[in-house]
Amino acid sequence: MSLMVRGFPVLPGQEDAARQFVAELTGPRQHEVSDFFRRFGICRESWHLQHLPHAALIIVVSELTDKPEVAARDYAESQHPFDRWFKSQVCQLCGVDPDEAPLGPLTETSLNWDGR
Repeated sequence: MSLMVRGFPVLPGQEDAARQFVAELTGPRQHEVSDFFRRFGICRESWHLQHLPHAALIIVVSELTDKPEVAARDYAESQHPFDRWFKSQVCQLCGVDPDEAPLGPLTETSLNWDGR
């Protein structure tokens, strides 16, 4: 299992649209979302909206069955209709093009403590 954490900036004025995107993913498109995650080897994912003084971030935590690089390559190359819609939403809300940066903005792990 691989754990991946990314922070996506929410572009100014897009916070309500981001909430609507999540509502669509957890509502009428939830079956497509389940298929989407399974196709890319994601067994668990959570999104967290964090408010900063001058911006907002969506922090995404993903647990994958494969290496992130494998899922990222497949995601970037996918032309599946739902995937194209999903990627266009991400680009519109965050300014991150998943075809160019499928893992999202570059993230550096600065602390990784394991108490086992």
